[in-house]
Amino acid sequence: MKKSSKVLLVILALAVLYIPILIICFLSFNDSLRPYEFSGFTLKWYSEIFAEKTLYEAIINSWIIALFATAISTICGTFIAIRISKLKQKHRQTVMFLNNLPIVNADIVTGISLMIIFSILGLHFGKYTMLLAHIFFCIPFVVLSVLPRLKMMDENSYDAARDLGCTHLQAVFKVIIPAIKVGIISGALIAFTMSIDDFIISYYTTGDGFSNFSTWIYSRLNRRSFSPAAYAYNTIITFGLLIILIYINLNSKGDNKHEKKH
Repeated sequence: MKKSSKVLLVILALAVLYIPILIICFLSFNDSLRPYEFSGFTLKWYSEIFAEKTLYEAIINSWIIALFATAISTICGTFIAIRISKLKQKHRQTVMFLNNLPIVNADIVTGISLMIIFSILGLHFGKYTMLLAHIFFCIPFVVLSVLPRLKMMDENSYDAARDLGCTHLQAVFKVIIPAIKVGIISGALIAFTMSIDDFIISYYTTGDGFSNFSTWIYSRLNRRSFSPAAYAYNTIITFGLLIILIYINLNSKGDNKHEKKH
């Protein structure tokens, strides 16, 4: 393949990824309620985020569910990964197959399956069933993020800590956790992203009028009462994350230069 063709493919891929984001950003400043009609620039939709009660509640619900699901799935996934790393090869392969199944499974299958399970258990559909569902599908991602870091660890460090007088838990928290913290952070970030971005599983496991941001958008589109304030919220999230990523990259470059000098 010629170099020009490769460049064109890269440009097309970037266009597919970023043009929708730019369109949403543009619509957040559009004074019209209709996305296909431009009637002037405005910032009113950014204040409308807080003024429209149902949207504000949906955003708060999204963040609460995402934060709790991230915290719980990160803790559970980390300890599950530590336990998996201690299994024999045959048993480890079996457990990893079960761990990877929810990841490769279609979201709609996972969502309907969890809905059926919650119904059989007689659980009341609402915020708690949504939280349980998010924890369920976030844990496998944490496990996959932590396991590679465990493989990179010195296998004797845990035994050395035990020989020096540490209890099992002390060895885990003083030796293993610090050694795999990069994997834990990566897993937590992936879990948070998966949770706050989810729609299909949330749709099948919520109830009692409880909505996160994605299910709120779906319900509003059905009622033909969609508010452009949703565009404003998406724009804030997009550029907020962009600023954070730029800050992290600049800091990492500064740390690398500092290490090279020393």
